[in-house]
Amino acid sequence: MTALQYRHLLIARAGGAVRITMNRPDRRNALSAEHLAELLAAFRAVGESDATGIVLAAAGPVFSAGHDFADVAARDLLGVRELLTVCTELMSTIESVPQVVVARVHGLATAAGCQLVASCDLAVAAESAGFALPGGKGGWFCHTPAVPVARAIGRKRLMELALTGDPIDAHTAAGWGLINRVVPDADLDAAVDDLLARATRGSRASKALGKRTLYAQLDRPEDDAYAIALEVMAAAAQLPDAREGMTAFLEKRRPVWPD
Repeated sequence: MTALQYRHLLIARAGGAVRITMNRPDRRNALSAEHLAELLAAFRAVGESDATGIVLAAAGPVFSAGHDFADVAARDLLGVRELLTVCTELMSTIESVPQVVVARVHGLATAAGCQLVASCDLAVAAESAGFALPGGKGGWFCHTPAVPVARAIGRKRLMELALTGDPIDAHTAAGWGLINRVVPDADLDAAVDDLLARATRGSRASKALGKRTLYAQLDRPEDDAYAIALEVMAAAAQLPDAREGMTAFLEKRRPVWPD
C-alpha cells in the first residue's frame, strides 16, 4: 500500500526510519474506523519491510483526540464492537511489528490517543503535551484505552487518570512512566530522532526477537518470565547475528551484521 492510497496518513522514509503521520487535523486526528484501518494497514506494511524503526506522529494542533464520536454514535452494538476490534488489532500490531516504534507526541493525547502512546515501545513528548482518559468525567468510560496505560503507569495512577478524567501534563506523564522523556517543543524532532537512532543500533534481527520476547514475558509471574526469556536467549545465542557480535567483541572489531 503506497502513501498515495492513504486519506488520513502521511508516510515518509529516511534511511531505516519510517514516519507515519496521522493527518486529520480538522478532526483533531480522531480515530474513525477508516483512520484506524489505515493505521493498521500502514503498520503491517512497514512491519513487513526492511525498515528498522517507526515514528508515529501527528499533524495539526494535537496528537489525537481519541475515538471519533461521530463514527461511534452512528453504530449499533455490533458496529462498535467491530470498531474496537480494529483498534485493538492496531495496538497489538504496534507491539508485534519487529521495528522499534516511537511515539512523537505534541498537544493532547486523549482516550484512544493516549492508548496509542502507551502501546508504542517508546515515547517522547513536547513540554506542551497533555494526556488524559476523559471518559471518567463523561458518559463513555475509557475501558480499552486503560489496558496499555495500566501496564505503563500502575494501578493507583491508572485509577486517578481513569476515574477523574483529568489530564496530566508531560512532566507528570514522564514521572508516571507513560512516556520516556519530555523536551522543549522546538527540540521534539531531534529528541525523537536521537532516541530512535540509539534504540535501533545493533542487529536488526536480534532487536526484533528481543522486542517480541520482552512483550511475551511482561506481566507474567517471575518464574514464567524467566522460563520464556531463558529458552529464547539460549536459542538466540546460536543465531548468526549473536555469533558475529560475540566474535567481533573477542576480536576487538566492529561487527558486520548479516542483515
